[in-house]
Amino acid sequence: MVNQQRLVEEFLELVQVDSESKFEAEIAKVLKTKFGALELSVEEDDSMSRSGCQANNLMFTLPASAGGEGAPTIYFTCHMDTVVPGKGIKPQIGEDGVIRSDGTTILGSDDKAGIAAMLELVRVLKEDGIPHGVIKFVITAGEESTLLGSRAMNAGWVKADYGYAIDSNGDVGGIAVAAPFQSKLYIDFTGKTAHAGVNPEAGVSAITVAAKAVARMKLGRIDKETTANFGTFFAKGETNIVAEKVQLIGEARSLVREKLEAQVESMKAACQAVCEEMGATFDFRWELAYPGYKYDESAPHVKLAMDAISNLGLTPKLFHSGGGSDANLFNSQGIPTVNLSVGYQAIHSTSEHIAIRDLVKVAEVVVEIAKLTGQAKK
Repeated sequence: MVNQQRLVEEFLELVQVDSESKFEAEIAKVLKTKFGALELSVEEDDSMSRSGCQANNLMFTLPASAGGEGAPTIYFTCHMDTVVPGKGIKPQIGEDGVIRSDGTTILGSDDKAGIAAMLELVRVLKEDGIPHGVIKFVITAGEESTLLGSRAMNAGWVKADYGYAIDSNGDVGGIAVAAPFQSKLYIDFTGKTAHAGVNPEAGVSAITVAAKAVARMKLGRIDKETTANFGTFFAKGETNIVAEKVQLIGEARSLVREKLEAQVESMKAACQAVCEEMGATFDFRWELAYPGYKYDESAPHVKLAMDAISNLGLTPKLFHSGGGSDANLFNSQGIPTVNLSVGYQAIHSTSEHIAIRDLVKVAEVVVEIAKLTGQAKK
């Protein structure tokens, strides 16, 4: 049912539209034109004013077909932005049937492979007269920038019984049934300045304090469900001055919120202990960047996806993801959602690539999900 040539051409066109995260204005115009031409209603929210992105989140609605009345309303979601370097992408099809960039940029299959699959789904449903219920397509801005678009989305804007993000790593057939809660941590240490050559004993180095605090923390893989990491250790000053200020920026993640909170508290306790020992002070702030979710094969929307994948001769694989996606935010709004593997490889690098056979497979999976949902009744 999936038209491979059309799908590939669509994908190649999409990746050549520049859409680095927060700079999505042009791709948003393209998407509104494409979905509108397929006679879907086009809506956009007002998230730009809160997200800092150059585009609002978009939602396109395909009404129920004849024979699909009474079926559950479902939605599929992808993001329109890419990571950097994503300007001037020049996709190339190799003799091995794999699509790559020219090596100077990313490819953008994350997540334009998912968007291409959405558009192909609409065309296949219309051409083959497959009965289906109401299907919504939600395409967000700023996903690669800590889910800026979906975090700025008004709760209740998307109404659906359940849905699927088309935005996970792994071979097609994979279903990310769990993803972590993530917290952002901001820690400011304050020591005491002094001349580093004349009287360093009178100072308290904030660099030393911060380093000792980090050394006391358990970081990296905490357990099979929990991780923690620092990405920024910032201090600026002259070499002849004992450093007074240091800032650390990090994160903690866990599939279990209680474990996340326990990890954060242990990191704070390490800061407290070292500061008390060395006569320094600290300010410790943390925020929940996004909530987690967790399902198993008994969840109806998981079982439906597994059936769809099996019907195509593929093997469903349920797994727990270590990363977050827009699926996290939709679950927090009460819409059961899991994330489908797309088959792209080496994402977020100039070696990113996707095989044409996987591009076709992921389109087939979403078609089969829509088909099975159309056969169901509330």
